Amino acid sequence: MGAVARYRMAQWAARLAAPIGLPAAVIGGVLLVGLGVVGAGGTPNAGWSPSAFAATDIPPRYFALYRQAADEEGIDWAVLAAVGRVETNHGRSTLPGVHSGQNSAGAMGPMQFLGATWKAYGVDGDGDGRRDVYDPADAIPGAAGYLAASGAPGDYRAALWAYNHSTTYADEVLAWAERYRGAAAVAGSGAGAIAARAALAWLGTPYSWGGGTLVGPSLGFCNRAGCSGLHTVGFDCSGLTRYAWAQAGVVLPRVTYEQWRAGVPVGDPRELQPGDLVFFSDLDHVGLYIGGGRMVNAPATGEVVRIEDISSGTRAATYVGAIRPTADGERR
Repeated sequence: MGAVARYRMAQWAARLAAPIGLPAAVIGGVLLVGLGVVGAGGTPNAGWSPSAFAATDIPPRYFALYRQAADEEGIDWAVLAAVGRVETNHGRSTLPGVHSGQNSAGAMGPMQFLGATWKAYGVDGDGDGRRDVYDPADAIPGAAGYLAASGAPGDYRAALWAYNHSTTYADEVLAWAERYRGAAAVAGSGAGAIAARAALAWLGTPYSWGGGTLVGPSLGFCNRAGCSGLHTVGFDCSGLTRYAWAQAGVVLPRVTYEQWRAGVPVGDPRELQPGDLVFFSDLDHVGLYIGGGRMVNAPATGEVVRIEDISSGTRAATYVGAIRPTADGERR
């Protein structure tokens, strides 16, 4: 992160810390936790419906328990459900330790608790007077509490690392969570909401360096990493944001550095609204904020347009600032 970005982050950390009691010196991941807590979008589960796949893959009882437990702990239900999917396929696995006993690692129940962890985090979720590791009504809220105690929602990767010390495990859980989330519900009729919905319509579209026009994805061109853009119809990061805002009647400049100057700076992270442009890595990357601490963006060569959490991890650590585009595309 460059000196300018670090200075800007420190300023915003101080602004955010005052009203909610965070240490002003802490930046990066902690700075942007405020987006998930008090920023536009409200609670981690606001504005997100389950995908059609989630409705068929998750048993109804488990789905209700995931939602209830996640809401009580203030975490993302899709991540909690994804843990259940990876661990035991929502209790449908017939392997040792799922319904009785323990497996070779000592894990038990539908959420695969170790004995010591269950002793610390197990709960009587259904109020029957027992903490039963094999009962999803107890195990699921126990898992939600464990994730919250381990860093969620501020840092899901840290929470998942505590659950299972494996980066591959975290990747797998977060991938399932993405499949479980439906389209983000962006309400409103303003230009920003229109732009956000326009970008979300292209989820799954390939990244293409230089790709994207005012009317949709296009072939790109070569860059230092190669020439895959010549053969790929898609968007790059600024091509997606430019397309999205064009659907709202605002024509942005083509490249990220120019888009940084095409609107009103959003000085307080709590004031981010759907449609705002969010910038990273000394202005090397831009996405479009959709609420709830998330953005839609075209990440990099070999990837596709997707929704990402900007309240933790690398995105939070490299966050530079935000712009709200203006009708004439000029900075105020």
